[in-house]
Amino acid sequence: MNFETVIGLEVHAELKTKTKIYCGCPNEFGGETNTHCCPICTGMPGVLPVLNKTVVDYAIKAGLATNCEITKVGKQDRKNYFYPDLPKAYQTSQYDMPICKNGYIEIDVDGVKKKIGITRIHIEEDAGKLLHEASDGITLVDYNRCGVPLIEIVSEPDMRSADDAKAFLEALKAILEYTEVSDCKMQEGSLRCDVNVSVRPVGQKEFGTRTEMKNVNSFRAAYRAIQYEVKRQITEISAGNEIVQETRRWDDEKGITTSMRSKEEAHDYRYFPEPDLVSIVIDEDWVNKIKAEMPELPASRVARYIKEYNLSEYDAEQITLSKPLSDYFQKCVDVGATPKAVSNWILSDISKMLNEKNLTPDQIPFKAENLAKLIALIEKGTISNTAGKKVIEALFEQDQDPEEIVKKLGLVQISDEGELAKIVAEIIDANPQSVADYKAGKDKAVGFIVGQTMRATKGKGNPQIINKLILEELAKR
Repeated sequence: MNFETVIGLEVHAELKTKTKIYCGCPNEFGGETNTHCCPICTGMPGVLPVLNKTVVDYAIKAGLATNCEITKVGKQDRKNYFYPDLPKAYQTSQYDMPICKNGYIEIDVDGVKKKIGITRIHIEEDAGKLLHEASDGITLVDYNRCGVPLIEIVSEPDMRSADDAKAFLEALKAILEYTEVSDCKMQEGSLRCDVNVSVRPVGQKEFGTRTEMKNVNSFRAAYRAIQYEVKRQITEISAGNEIVQETRRWDDEKGITTSMRSKEEAHDYRYFPEPDLVSIVIDEDWVNKIKAEMPELPASRVARYIKEYNLSEYDAEQITLSKPLSDYFQKCVDVGATPKAVSNWILSDISKMLNEKNLTPDQIPFKAENLAKLIALIEKGTISNTAGKKVIEALFEQDQDPEEIVKKLGLVQISDEGELAKIVAEIIDANPQSVADYKAGKDKAVGFIVGQTMRATKGKGNPQIINKLILEELAKR
């Protein structure tokens, strides 16, 4: 039997506000445990929350960027559950009247474009964090994260593969970065997702029984978790077993999912309207003000890079997936660097070095102006492309003028035709077999002579001039 995969995602993004959602505590990552909290966010009796208006601003901005309708009147609700990291024993969230609904994000997987529906975007508060002490078996609680503002973006079950899900997450992360509503630092928990997966026989309209994997905190983990869970469910069904609707834990080290608990339904949370907070009324003026402040979004940037800079669609999409990377590209172009050359360096050597050093795009350690200077040196023929790679490596060690690096490392390219002609003649004289091969129509012989000449010049010879001189010299023989 052939099966079809059905995937829906629930993405939680921490908002980049200065203070928490219902109190004045700082919204900062990394403080000493239990120092960024107060009676409101720790749920002391008798306290009253006050909604942070910026949270609603950011939710509207995220909704506009994902083609959502903005609700005119919304409310907040209590989601009741008991867990040590939730001191109030309920989470203030939104149930049936979210701020945003009925949107979509367009993704591209292997050249096929597809719209993934957004069911809703709502605001809510985050819970605290449990700290498990393995040595003595004690669990402690850090309430610093309690009350940190979140938006939850719930997709329609429109994805049919792990690649679809990865593309959706990448596109959503880029949108949140460009609108600056979240820093999307997955390593700090700013962006996490719950993955819902089911399978059904091809052609069947009804969805299969779904399982949910909670708090998956990297795109790679989401991709692997989906692949594993699909395979597990197909194996179970093929063996005549039923899939149980449940919440499962993804173990990234072992590459497996394990059962945690049965899946909760909405009625299990006993939602009811939050009595301590008034309704959220959003008028046209509010929405229009935020529309006027909207930045250039990734899709718009992709189209502009293709049209203005003649980049390929692939290059434009890869660069714009990360706002810091795209901003860096733009700075290089703005100071006069050739767009295609900037794109090539960013997507090849710079990306490679970032991966090797475990850095993010916003941590490129040298100014855009210095990459532009390096590209100019290559285009003038002062240094070769190979030498440029050495300059990039040096720039990752210390941000300095590329001209100084070139001088220090002795990378200036030899472009003197007279000097190179003597070396070419000597190489050809020493390799009569290569001359005979060339005369016999074997073009590889030229490549061999080029290689020998580059070795003789210690990699400093201008390859274009060397090629020209070799062909001229061979024509004389």
